[in-house]
Amino acid sequence: MRKFLMAAAGGVVLGLVATTQVAGPLLAQEQSSSVYEQLDLFGDIFERIRAQYVEEVDESELIEAAINGMLTSLDPHSGYLSTEDAAAMRVQTRGEFGGLGIEVTQEEGWVKVVSPMDGTPADAAGIEAGDFITAVDGESVLGLTLDEAVEMMRGPVGSEIVITIVREGEEEAFDVSLIRDTIRLQAVRARTEGHTVVLRITTFSDQTFPNMQESLAEQIDAAGGIENINGIVLDLRNNPGGLLNQAVYVADAFLDAGEIVSTRGRDPEDGDRYNATPGDLIEGLPIVVLINGGSASASEIVAGALQDHRRAIVVGEQSFGKGSVQTVMPLRGDAAMRLTTARYYTPSGRSIQALGIAPDILVAQPRPAPVDEDAEDEAATPIFRSEADLRGALDNDSLSEDELRLLEEERDRAEASAALREEDYQLAYAIDILKGLSALGPQVNAPMQQRAEAAADQ
Repeated sequence: MRKFLMAAAGGVVLGLVATTQVAGPLLAQEQSSSVYEQLDLFGDIFERIRAQYVEEVDESELIEAAINGMLTSLDPHSGYLSTEDAAAMRVQTRGEFGGLGIEVTQEEGWVKVVSPMDGTPADAAGIEAGDFITAVDGESVLGLTLDEAVEMMRGPVGSEIVITIVREGEEEAFDVSLIRDTIRLQAVRARTEGHTVVLRITTFSDQTFPNMQESLAEQIDAAGGIENINGIVLDLRNNPGGLLNQAVYVADAFLDAGEIVSTRGRDPEDGDRYNATPGDLIEGLPIVVLINGGSASASEIVAGALQDHRRAIVVGEQSFGKGSVQTVMPLRGDAAMRLTTARYYTPSGRSIQALGIAPDILVAQPRPAPVDEDAEDEAATPIFRSEADLRGALDNDSLSEDELRLLEEERDRAEASAALREEDYQLAYAIDILKGLSALGPQVNAPMQQRAEAAADQ
């Protein structure tokens, strides 16, 4: 009986395998047949349009529209790039292109601003991350593909364009007039505030890492050496991203070891991991990373890597949440297709897609108040006086001339900090964090990564 049962069981298993082996090719044939039927249907529709549409059509434009429709149906970031669009994209990655200076995506049929770029017509006109563009020169963009909407916003340098904006918190849509210009992106702007180096990275183009490395070295030299720097602020606000390799280089510049980012496609074997190499440009000094809703893609890779390695404190607002990788594939005739091929993950395994990077310290940027409200606030603000302001107050005779000079310098720095807080609250907050870390002494200023490793060993 036992032999019979085993044989019966074996027969069932073999039967299943045999069935699978027969059904597999049949299923593949049915699927292929269905695909060919759909392609025949496409050909039939194409011929009918060409022969019977009320006006004569351009056949190549029809085919390009069909290809683009197929790609854009996948996700907002896949699409077809005509010869002209592919050439424009190559120029953009080199850091110079024509336009308004707005990075956009598409959401529920509307064009949404990811971020305005520093020093561009969009930035000067007050366009904000999160704004929706609903019309261009009075013509609605609803129903257009993202590439079609972008094409409407392109035009000769010096020409005027009017875009209609819908903004959260505003009751009605409003028009903004801009003059198209040649956008020359300065990938990195650097300056020193007190003892803090501020690195403002606006995009991740071919020039980003070399510019950052050079700018940082210049600021350190101007300060008289790295011992006179208390840390850096890496400002990634309104940075829409760009080249993956540049994000890896920037993160690697401040990490000695460990994973920076990994990408995973449909096939697990197609995944990649990018690891840091030894060397830290600032020798373990503290870092504060600034992000907001306009920080996307490559910006999120850098922020996520430094955050996961406890190498930086991330301050600001939730980032955009673009955690996908697009591969640009050349096609015949110098055209190309942009296809989403993978998701990327931070060192801890987080996928940022549709979630973004959550800051360690949430700091919102106050919106500028209307002019008349400012006047009311200034009138209502009480003026506080100190002992030194009182008529006939005694002088402090315990201070030397050098001490008095240092006191005046400290007052000047305090006034500069107050002015910066009015101009850019988030940046002032980040600099205050570094001041606090510096005041706590060398124990706190030890490399964050070393402290994390020490904690892990315990």
